[in-house]
Amino acid sequence: MDNLFIPQENKTPLVQCNYALGQIQFNGRSIPENSIEFYEPVFKWIDNYVLQPQKETQVNIHLEYFNTSTSKCLLDIFKKLYQMHQAGTSKVLITWIYEEDDEDMLEAGEDYQALIMLPFAMKKVST
Repeated sequence: MDNLFIPQENKTPLVQCNYALGQIQFNGRSIPENSIEFYEPVFKWIDNYVLQPQKETQVNIHLEYFNTSTSKCLLDIFKKLYQMHQAGTSKVLITWIYEEDDEDMLEAGEDYQALIMLPFAMKKVST
C-alpha cells in the first residue's frame, strides 16, 4: 500500500499517512475552500488501510486552526477509524496536540473525545 503525503500550504495542513508505521498525521491549519475535496485522498487512503491495517494505528493531530467543514471531515475520519478499532483489527490512539495557551483547540479535542469512543491523548506543547 502506498503512503500518502500532502504538503502544507497556506490554507491546508501537512498530511502524512504512512502504512508501514501505521501513522496518520495532520499539522498546520485547515481552512480549505472545499474541505471534502481536500480530504478525499485521505478518506480513500483510510478506506484502503482498514482492509489490512497495522496492529496499532497512531493518529497525530496538531492543527492550529480548522474551519467547520474540516471539523466534519475529521469526524468522518474518526468514525472510519472507530469501526476498525471496534472490530479489533487495529488498536487506534489519537494524540490531539494543542498549544498550551489555546483553550479552543483543547476543547475541540475534548469534544471529539466525547463523540467518538477512541482512545485519546491530549498533549500540550509550548508555544
